[in-house]
Amino acid sequence: MEKKYSSGLVSESFWFIECKKIIKLKYDDYSWDEIRTMCLEENLLGISKEYRAKRIFGYLKNRISTLDEKVMKIFLEGDLATQKIIILIAAVKQNRLFYEFLYEVYREKVILGVRELNDSDINIFFKNKQDQNEDVASWTDTTLKRLRSTYMNFMVDAGLLTVNGKKKETTPPVMDITLEHYFKDNGEIQLIKAITGVS
Repeated sequence: MEKKYSSGLVSESFWFIECKKIIKLKYDDYSWDEIRTMCLEENLLGISKEYRAKRIFGYLKNRISTLDEKVMKIFLEGDLATQKIIILIAAVKQNRLFYEFLYEVYREKVILGVRELNDSDINIFFKNKQDQNEDVASWTDTTLKRLRSTYMNFMVDAGLLTVNGKKKETTPPVMDITLEHYFKDNGEIQLIKAITGVS
């Protein structure tokens, strides 16, 4: 987990299809240089502008580099829900603030049995972090608004939230047992708790 708080997630998307393609290539032992060439010269990601393909490749490389071969195997053999959770975990592992949001806000909602997650929950979380941290305190309202939207999108895409009209309701996932054992064996039980809401 990165020590410093970052708002970098605003530049990213969930990128499920793109992650899936690259995880398969990494698992098949392609090097990052080979994958980069495929992204830029063979348009693996389906992005027409080269500068965007370069940028997105960089984000995906950083994200997928958090996964080892065992998790990639679980990903490739897992169902859709498991694959989405693994992509969320890869993003969370790179972003301390998003991890803390899941652990402190999402998990608490699940434990208390409160179904709805709303903008004010995230705003209170950011306000607390601003009081505790100079970096977060220096971010503009626009950055925080974009970050709030990004968090919600990631959680919806990963299946942690379900949109019902204007409401966003918590739908904590049941984690694949192999994946759960992997994280327990690696001393990352907090990560499971953050995502599944287990106390």
